Parts: sequence; C-alpha cells; structure tokens
Amino acid sequence: MTKVAIISGVGPDQGMGAQLARRFAGHGLHVFVAGRTQSKLDAVVASINSDGGQATAVVADATDESATVELFKQARTRGPIDLVIYNTGNNTPGRFEDMSAEFFEKSWRVCCLGGFLYGREAIKNMKRDGGGTILFTGASASMRGRANFGAFNSSKAALRIMAQAMAKECGPEGIHVGHVVIDGAIDGEKINKGWPEFAERLGEDGMIDIQAIVDGFEYLYKQPRRGWSFEVDVRTSIEVW
Repeated sequence: MTKVAIISGVGPDQGMGAQLARRFAGHGLHVFVAGRTQSKLDAVVASINSDGGQATAVVADATDESATVELFKQARTRGPIDLVIYNTGNNTPGRFEDMSAEFFEKSWRVCCLGGFLYGREAIKNMKRDGGGTILFTGASASMRGRANFGAFNSSKAALRIMAQAMAKECGPEGIHVGHVVIDGAIDGEKINKGWPEFAERLGEDGMIDIQAIVDGFEYLYKQPRRGWSFEVDVRTSIEVW
C-alpha cells in the first residue's frame, strides 16, 4: 500500500508547501496538500499528478481541531501516514503596546496550536504503523526575539520547544520529530511578487534557495533510526547570524 504524506500551508507553486509536496510525491508518497485556497491547491495537485505522482487537495484551517482530525482520517484511507509536515505560519509584526490580545493569540494559534494538532494526530496514526516522521517549519524567529515581532517570535519559539518535547517523547515509539530553521528570506513567489522591491534589494545571493530548504526536510526524512537529528538550519552565505 502507498505511504501517505500530509503537508500543511500549501499555497502557490513557487512556495515552500508546494515544493515540499512535489519533492515527496517524487519519492512515491501520496501527498495530501492542505491550505486555504482551493484553486492554488488544485494547481499543485494537477501538476504533481501530471508528472506521475499522487496528490489530493484538502481545504482546511490548520487551527480547526475537527478539520485537522478529518484530514488525517481522510488521508489514512489512502495508506499509512509516513510523513507529516506542519508548514503553516504567519509573520505578524507589531509593537506590544499596540497589540490586542486577539492579535497575539491568533499568531500563537497559527504558528503553535496548529502544530500541536497536526503533531497529535500524526502520533496517533504513526504509533499504529510502527513509526513515521513529523517535521515542523521554523524561522529565525524560533531562535531569538526581535523588536516589533513579539507575537511572531514567541509563537515560533513555542512551536520549536513543543517539537523538541515531542521528539523526546516519541522517539522511542519510532517517530522521528524534526524542526527546520529557515533563517532568512525565501526566494519564492511570496517575496518576489508580494515585496518585489525588498527582493530586489536583497538580490539573489541574499535569498535562500527554496530547493535547498526542501533538501533539509528531505535529509531529516531519510535519516536512519540510529542517526536522527532534531534540527537543521538553512541560510545564505551572507546572512548575519
């Protein structure tokens, strides 16, 4: 039976979620792509299927518990769930003094609560099948606080520590939990189309190659049980860190 991957936060083709889906579909996994926009998901699925892979689109809010439970139930009907990537996130700038409680909580729900829901459902399914891999998308915000980004920093840091606890708790069950720190701007559609002036200022050398990031996820996924890593960080050669 074909093994299954579930990837959240899938949007445009030249985005992290879509490129992760392409890579793992190429490894023979039936990839369930989850996101907010049906048309973008359908385009990714059509492209994967036309290349000989297998993919299914599911519109789902990653912070909705019932939607996440249903997504995993649907995915399991296609085969054992071998890989789950929580790639959903938001970059929420703002000063503490101007921030509402609702704004702060929303950042945490998207970055951390959704990761908990995906992780919990993944663990339940993977324990039945003898193991699997759960990976979380991190950021430079996972590692350090920054002025004017308190909501985002705190929620990404919370996701990282949750993932670390999950890794220690679930390793003996054969479940590999990992975290990929993306330290810098990604050379993808989001920045190139959304903030073209910023992209131009950074230049090609100042943005991380999206395929290099996907390589990091693939590296963690392929690691043997006697050689697991928890974290991989990816940045350009000129990034200040």
